[in-house]
Amino acid sequence: MTELHPETTASAAGGPVVVAIDGPAGSGKSSVSKAVARRLGYRYLDTGAWYRALALHTLDAGLDPEDAAAVVASLDAFGETFTVSLDPDVTAFSLGGRDVTEEIRGSRVTDVVSAVARVPDVRSWINRTFRSLIASVDRPGVVVEGRDITTVVAPDAQARILLTASEEARMARRSAEFESHPAGDVAERLQRRDRADSRVVDFMNAADGVTTVDSTHIDFDETVDAVVRVTESLTARNTHGSR
Repeated sequence: MTELHPETTASAAGGPVVVAIDGPAGSGKSSVSKAVARRLGYRYLDTGAWYRALALHTLDAGLDPEDAAAVVASLDAFGETFTVSLDPDVTAFSLGGRDVTEEIRGSRVTDVVSAVARVPDVRSWINRTFRSLIASVDRPGVVVEGRDITTVVAPDAQARILLTASEEARMARRSAEFESHPAGDVAERLQRRDRADSRVVDFMNAADGVTTVDSTHIDFDETVDAVVRVTESLTARNTHGSR
């Protein structure tokens, strides 16, 4: 199911260090998490891409993304055809041998991904897959980012972080990413996605034991530095004496 690109030896017995990062759309989760993984020499798991790829899989199969039973029934077929790189330097997603790296970020998928992601059986199936991938990484650690990573996917992660920003900052960043789209359209989509996803998970408030990093007033490099500092501090605290 998953393509890896081994470059370093596996971590010590006891499993890899896990850095769990939650946050809303436009907070910089993906780009910051990749940079943190590169800095620390870790693997990187973009959990949102899985839901997006599943949404595309259902569309390609002619299924209604709102039909929960049909989506659940398609999970095994999806698992057999979806491959992903966990290398933070190689962003690549393949569905049935077709490169869908760009396609899963398009509006066709964005408009329906929340319908797929809110199905409890879908989340359970994908979360089990995430945990298996996390346990099997071939580097000392892995940065895992998404919507409910700190509370559901990896609640025992050594470092749990909520990366957030004001709605205005998040809208501005998304508009910069999609310069060809009217700012109003980008903002409306971001708000709609937040509303839909908030019915499934709370990604705006830090759970107990989760550290918040607010990037509203700091730039990208400063955000990466802040997340690395928090990660190193939490990792040192939570792994002391456990290895």
